[in-house]
Order: sequence, then structure tokens, then C-alpha cells
Amino acid sequence: MSRYATVDPATGEVVKEFDTMTDTEAERAVEAAHAAFSNWRRVDVHTRAAVVQAIADAHRDQAEELAALMTLEMGKPVAQARGEVELSASIYEYYATKGPGLLADEQLDIAGSGTAVVHTRPIGALLGIMPWNYPCYQVARFVAPNLLLGNTILLKHAGNCPQQALRIAGIVTGAGGPDGIYQNVFASSDQVAGMIAHPHLRGVSLTGSERAGEAVGGAAGRNLKKSVLELGGSDAFIVLADADIERAAQDAATGRFANAGQACTSSKRIIVEGPIWDRFLAAFLARAREWTMGDPREETTRLGPMSSASARADLVAQVEDAVSKGATVHLGGELPDGPGAYFPATVLSGVDPSMRAYHEEVFGPVAVLHRAGSAEEAVRIANDSPYGLGAAVYGADESRAADLADQLDVGMVSINTTVKSAPDLPFGGVKNSGIGRELGRFGLDEFANKKLERRL
Repeated sequence: MSRYATVDPATGEVVKEFDTMTDTEAERAVEAAHAAFSNWRRVDVHTRAAVVQAIADAHRDQAEELAALMTLEMGKPVAQARGEVELSASIYEYYATKGPGLLADEQLDIAGSGTAVVHTRPIGALLGIMPWNYPCYQVARFVAPNLLLGNTILLKHAGNCPQQALRIAGIVTGAGGPDGIYQNVFASSDQVAGMIAHPHLRGVSLTGSERAGEAVGGAAGRNLKKSVLELGGSDAFIVLADADIERAAQDAATGRFANAGQACTSSKRIIVEGPIWDRFLAAFLARAREWTMGDPREETTRLGPMSSASARADLVAQVEDAVSKGATVHLGGELPDGPGAYFPATVLSGVDPSMRAYHEEVFGPVAVLHRAGSAEEAVRIANDSPYGLGAAVYGADESRAADLADQLDVGMVSINTTVKSAPDLPFGGVKNSGIGRELGRFGLDEFANKKLERRL
């Protein structure tokens, strides 16, 4: 099998394969992006915004095709896939409409004589390395701000999403911009390293695993290139004793099992204060049972297959490790019969630091529930993780909940709601969850030259 292939995770069928590019093609792609940058950077920002708006419009026009490819290539239920396409379109539209204002010059109030202004300018050709779990949205949050800013893009998508990659490339290149501002690259790991080292590439953005982050961040550092790394998370979902239990249970289940639990900001560790443990567990199990497995092409399906057989095997190993060491399985936990990479909604408790599921990211439809003796212990458990992406705190006393939220070592925290992505909200974490931010004005600033102009 080639490196890039569509494999239907609902059946295991290899649908279509694609060749990896040659080393010569990889080098030429960087050169073409660099050459296109010389022109694109000089295009008026409102003209660039019109191109980005055309990309948004095309996403909406081709929503059914994009959604169907998501369902085929990574198993996302079609209704959830349509939602992802709309979110992606809204990101492009946000930068098309709000972006020019965010790029306005900033006049500085200086102590000395004369004037000083900071211009926000592009830096050049960028490489984006995208994951499979949100194959449309992840691209949008990298591409939209950087095309608007005037950078050019090389896009390496996940190996199991090649047709989605080509469809998006067709949308962007058909939006009216000059040739070379966006190129899809079916590159190997060695070719990615070569691109990062190329003197005409100025930055790289990765969403992926810690291991991938170490490799890409290390290569960027050795070659003095800017990098943004979003490396996943093990988000805590704290339920305080005064919380609305039914609401918290509903949100926790949705936050955990949507997209088959394959989301960086999924509610992976649900931490419940002791006095309401029994009531919350019962309510959560009732909600979890609603997430039944089904054909992702059916409109009513909520839980489709995982992205691949190998992803499911990794998840099964984590569950088996926890159970063998004493964890309790309240729901699911067993491989279903039949084809495809399906795994049922699963609920575990009694997971302790001796188990992989305590410290590792559990990337699938498995919820880990922890019982905390107090709110302070809930915070301690939440922070006892190598990750620091997002978190949620549920409680009737929002002032107290906010105080606890402020003690969490994360990049994003929500009170009485799950962590949700929006075009105008910064996205990113701390600790092993990565470096940098995406979306909002922060998405424009990461790969920007904040250029000072001083006049006497």
C-alpha cells in the first residue's frame, strides 16, 4: 500500500491509493511557494480577503462532497461532517471580513521624538502538517489567516485523507488567487524534513502527536524556523457538588463521544466530587448508552468507526492495560463482531497512575471517570497530566467555579460548557499540548513579521 490511501474504516476496504511525490517535486514545490510569495505579499489585503471569502463560499457549495469524503476516509458520521464543513467555512469568512481590520497598523506611544508604527506583514512560504481527525477544520484554521496575511502554503495532509486533501486544494486554487499560493504535497517524512530545512521555507505548523511534535519542532529549531505545534490533550471535565448533574452528564457525554472521541479537546477525564458521584455516574451512563454504533453514512448515526484499525488497536491496548490492573468497566469495553474499526462507547473508573489511561491521551470513545474527595483534589487530579490543552468546570456557583478554573494549567477553560472552537477564539495549550495559538487575531500573529517603522 502507498503512503497515501483512502481506506474506508467502516469496512476496511482500500478504496484508492496515491503515490508519494518525488524528492525533486518536493523541492520544486518549496521553490514555487517562495516565488508565489513575492507576488502574493504585494496583493492588496482586500483582494486577498476576497479570495479567502471565495474559499468559504466554495466550502458551503461543496459541503456534501466534503462531508462524504470525511465519512469515507476517517469514518465521521455524515451529520457531524456537515457541521465541520460549516465551521471551516465560518473560519475562512471570519478572516475575510475581520482580517483586514486585524492587520491594521499599530501606532506606538513612544517616549522619544518622532513616530513609530508596527506593521503586520507576512514572512513567506509555510508548511502545514495536518491530522486526520478534523480533515477540513484543521486545514482552515491554518490556511485562512495565513493566506489573508499574504503567506503562501504547502499543505501536507494525513496519509489516510488524500481525497479530502485534493478536494480542498481544488477549492483553494480555484478561488481566484495567483498560481502557487497553495499546494497540496503528498510528502514523505524525509521530504518534510527537507522542506523544513529548505532556506526558502519560513515556518511550519503541525497538529499531531507528541512524537511528531518533537520531530517537527526539532527540525524547525535546528533550521531556525518558526513553528506552531498543537499536540493533543487529555482534557479534564470537573463536576462540582453543586453542579446541574443532568446538564453536566449530557455535555460530558457529547464532549467525550462526538467524533468517536477522536478530538484533542474531548472531555477525556471526568472528575466528579464525591457527594454526587453515584448520581452523576448513573446520569452519565444513561447518556453514554445513547451513543450507539452505526453506519456513518446514516443520518441518525452518532458513533461511527474509529479512523483506522491501528487506531482502535492502540485504544484497546490502553483499555486492557487499565482493566488488567483493576479498573472498573461500567459500559462497553469489548470489541464488536464484524468488519470495520468500530469500538463502543466505554466508561471506566478506578484508573490510577499505574495505568496507561491515567497519563496518556486516550484517543477514542472511552471516558475515564475519577472520584475526587473535594474541589481542591479535583484540581490536583486535573493538573496531574503532561497535557494542558483545555478543561471545563461545572458548578452552580460560577464565581467559585471560575476561581478553580484559574488554577488549572491549561490554555483554554470553560465554565458550565465544554471547550468549543470558534473563529474568533484563540486555540492552543501549554505543557505537552504544544506551542503557539491558532484562530482569532492570534492566528494572524504567529507567522507574521511585526515590522517596526520609526521616523524622526
